[in-house]
Amino acid sequence: MGSIYSIGDVFDMVRRRLAIILSVAILGTILSVLFALTQQHLYLSTEVLQLRSPKIATSLTPSTVEGSSARRLQFIEQQVMSRGALLDAAERLNLFTDLPNLEDGKKVELLRRSVELHGVAAAREGFSDDGTVSLLRITATWDSPEAAQNLARDFSRRTQELSIDSRLEQSLEAVRYFELREANLAAEVDALETEIAEYRASNDIPAPGSVAAAQREIERLNQSLLSLDREMITLQARLARTPQTRVERREQDEAREAIARLTEERKLITAPLAELQSSIAASPEIELQLSRFELQLSQLRDQLQAARTKHKEAAIAHDLEAEKQSERLTVLEPAPLPEYPYTSSRKKLVILGSFGSLLAGLFLAFLLDLRRPVIRTAAQMEHAIGLRPVVTIPEIDPRARRRKKKQR
Repeated sequence: MGSIYSIGDVFDMVRRRLAIILSVAILGTILSVLFALTQQHLYLSTEVLQLRSPKIATSLTPSTVEGSSARRLQFIEQQVMSRGALLDAAERLNLFTDLPNLEDGKKVELLRRSVELHGVAAAREGFSDDGTVSLLRITATWDSPEAAQNLARDFSRRTQELSIDSRLEQSLEAVRYFELREANLAAEVDALETEIAEYRASNDIPAPGSVAAAQREIERLNQSLLSLDREMITLQARLARTPQTRVERREQDEAREAIARLTEERKLITAPLAELQSSIAASPEIELQLSRFELQLSQLRDQLQAARTKHKEAAIAHDLEAEKQSERLTVLEPAPLPEYPYTSSRKKLVILGSFGSLLAGLFLAFLLDLRRPVIRTAAQMEHAIGLRPVVTIPEIDPRARRRKKKQR
């Protein structure tokens, strides 16, 4: 360590280098004071928002707002931190009235550094992370406590408004989409029904309701024919017997008359029956095309029913959003008015700077002494060469001798 081997050597070094040590300490203290004067006190205020669950379970009324709460809050944060939103906030809160010539880019950069949105994830259910956020902390820092509080509250209010507006907009878009889809499907169903009716008319095919009625009429006429045939068989069996008496001959004459009457009735039934059968009969190609039409119509009706169901669900979800019954952000802890700045005080900076300057002066003195080591005491020589000097000649200051002579 050069010429320093004891505590006494240290004090001797300080005595010899006192001017350098004090110069460095004083210069460092002055610089610390100047640096402390340039520093501004910053105040911090935090507002906590809680993400409340919907009052009605989503299993009963499915929400039309998709995505996790973390992604929705990230989208809202991007809107809140956009250039236009930040400039509006600066103008609304009069944050830069003392800097009228400050560029907009600098204002935006300063606000983005001063405001921070941090979400707290909700407790997991199981092993999967569904991206649900339970709390949102909005922290604002500024050079005055009132501005820090107003800034945190303003960003909190804007975040809540954007959350409500975005959910309302998404639910309204869902209602409009399903409403339009329902109208389009209803128009397609009407057009297909018209096409089927025209196809039936062009091929002389009755409508589905008339076909069913015709089939029922055919069944009734067949039953009538069956009854007539049974009666005619009974009468013909009676005619097959040889009459023995006058009464039997009269009965056979009556049977012939009845058979003739039944034959006429059968003709009256057979003619319309043939017409009905021919009216509902169609070629295989026509039947295949009708089957295709019916399948397509059935699919469109199923889609229309599903669209109507979705439309009703979307309308209910939109009503819940409008009535604030769904998921929403509420203020859990309002932004307080900070009492003390969170940055270091100027006095502390000056004290630390002065102490550091003093240490720097001591270190500089040590380096200078180490650079030119000089043996000044008998102990230093004994430590350096291992031999103790016999005689030690003290240093005599010529100025002290001259002062003594003058006194004589």
